[in-house]
Amino acid sequence: CFSPPVNKTYAPLADEKPPLLVKAHGGPTSSTSTVWRLDIQFWTSRGFAVLDVEYRGSAGFGREYRQRMSTRHGWGVMDVDDVCHGALAQVEAGRVDGNRLCIDGGSAGGYTTLAALTQKQVFKAGCSKYGIGDITMLARDTHKFESRYPDFLIGPWPEAEALYKQRSPVNNLEGLSCPVLLLHGENDKVVPPNQAEAMFLALKGKGIPTAYVLFPGEGHGWRKADTIKKALRSELYFFSKVFGFPYTEEGADPQQPEVDIVGL
Repeated sequence: CFSPPVNKTYAPLADEKPPLLVKAHGGPTSSTSTVWRLDIQFWTSRGFAVLDVEYRGSAGFGREYRQRMSTRHGWGVMDVDDVCHGALAQVEAGRVDGNRLCIDGGSAGGYTTLAALTQKQVFKAGCSKYGIGDITMLARDTHKFESRYPDFLIGPWPEAEALYKQRSPVNNLEGLSCPVLLLHGENDKVVPPNQAEAMFLALKGKGIPTAYVLFPGEGHGWRKADTIKKALRSELYFFSKVFGFPYTEEGADPQQPEVDIVGL
């Protein structure tokens, strides 16, 4: 689903195309929502176009479509290809600025975000929200209910450990050169915060611009209004620094950044 930027108060420059934010939904075998969403309105009202991708393996399009995710070329391959192709299709259609493509996602969508950034040279920045950087760590640390989910998505653990390592973004940083923002809940039991911590340290070690925000009292996803607001402002601030546009949110203090970005 493509949503163009809309704002009653502001208009774009005549010769300028908008940046594009691609959103990768979680699951990964869930789906995006077609209802009116405030998070998408946040971005479109601030000049971003948004593309919400129903990549192969998403629910709601029949069993055969969803089960494409259960192959050795599923998670970390099909979803990555689809978000990248979706972004490039918008560039080819003349809808967005090809030099200002960014991506975000939460949980499994955070994994897709990191995998796309490390495997492809399409996006200029990304934000992983409570996402997965190391699938082997996930197989060991996640809660019991989802502990065998990666067996369906990649292969049986630990027999397929080599493939788990191959698909883990933290092991593929040689393909990454763009800035990455990491947002995570301190009490997350589904994707523990050691995922974001490990990714943050690895990115810093490689000299890749990055920032990490840990939200106290939050689990897997945001529940508190203050956290939702802070997460959105942090992401917008991060992209403003990457793409070089003014950050003008209400109450913004030029002397007090929303996030501390290392290496940018």
